[in-house]
Amino acid sequence: MNPNLNRLQPYPFQKLHKLFEGITPSRAFAPISLHIGEPKHATPDFIHQALTDNLSGLAHYPTTLGTRSLRASIAAWLMRRYRLPAINSETEIIPVNGSREALFSVAQSVVDSSLSNAAVVCPNPFYQIYEGAALLAGATPYFLNTLPENDFALDYAQLPDDIWSRTQLAYVCSPGNPTGRVMSMDEWRRLFELSDRHGFIIAADECYSEIYFDEAVPPLGALEAAHHLGRSGFPRLLVFSSLSKRSNVPGMRSGFVAGDAAVLEKFLLYRTYHGSAMNPVVQAASEAAWNDESHVIENRRLYQEKFTAVTELLAGTMQISKPDAAFYLWVKTPVSDVEFTRKLYQDYNVTVLPGSYLARHAHGINPGKNFVRIALVAPLTECIEAASRIKMLMSCL
Repeated sequence: MNPNLNRLQPYPFQKLHKLFEGITPSRAFAPISLHIGEPKHATPDFIHQALTDNLSGLAHYPTTLGTRSLRASIAAWLMRRYRLPAINSETEIIPVNGSREALFSVAQSVVDSSLSNAAVVCPNPFYQIYEGAALLAGATPYFLNTLPENDFALDYAQLPDDIWSRTQLAYVCSPGNPTGRVMSMDEWRRLFELSDRHGFIIAADECYSEIYFDEAVPPLGALEAAHHLGRSGFPRLLVFSSLSKRSNVPGMRSGFVAGDAAVLEKFLLYRTYHGSAMNPVVQAASEAAWNDESHVIENRRLYQEKFTAVTELLAGTMQISKPDAAFYLWVKTPVSDVEFTRKLYQDYNVTVLPGSYLARHAHGINPGKNFVRIALVAPLTECIEAASRIKMLMSCL
């Protein structure tokens, strides 16, 4: 067996299951689950229809590069969304089976495992796929703590030059999971400078990019920042996006990676051998989804409604505010995050996720400690009810 498998840590939801072992939640309350970032809004009917209309595609093997028309629809969306003058759909875009599998496999493709001291940089807290991808590629993950006193910004000075010089891949997530923070132009500029100096590839996870609260101010994207800074051809930059959150189709497993054509050429070679071509039926439905924006605007309206109601309800009880984007609340707890999560589940039948489960001990602390992540994915009435129960718990602490 691959010995690196022994380096993997349990997934956060496995830890949560263990935390709840032996606990029977109060039967006075119906269960409400706000721990997992799985969209619960209805999948648009036109996507259902596109799937059914293209079932004949099951009779054909797909190509790893996907159909030309799907890539063209993604390119058109990128140009509209990020005000790009152009993007080459032949060389700068690859459809993928959801951003998760691509975020994992890119490390297997770009990390030189013959180097025993290869480093991969990740934010902390973080999406655990980044760490697992680094470990299974034979690299060591190093973490940048994102802290409230710094508005959860990436502080690149936390890592010395010795680590940056060994870095082969850097993961970033904007809007962030779990903080919902959007990276600024200055953060992108400094990250690009580090990439230029040390030659590492940037993997920008943008799966939450379409959940935001001001239609006039969409979150800044990595390709947009690169274009604004005059980085023609997006050198050493790969952006990962997904339809899961944007279009409420997590089960469809559809997304794309876009950016540096030279890196994507090698990644496509890897993926051809890996056998990760997207189902032709899913490709057709994905094309329809990328071509439509009205359902995404409605999706944002539903999240806006929930965030407004929940933050107003909890405002006098705990320190809480809307994030820049995404569908999480990252909330500080008056007791340990693990104790808060256990008591909320046991006494009020609401499930959230301890922040320490989403982070690693780095630079002397676990930056997720005494925070919980609340995913506002349930219907509005359930989110309001959950907030009411959290208020009840807070009054007892």
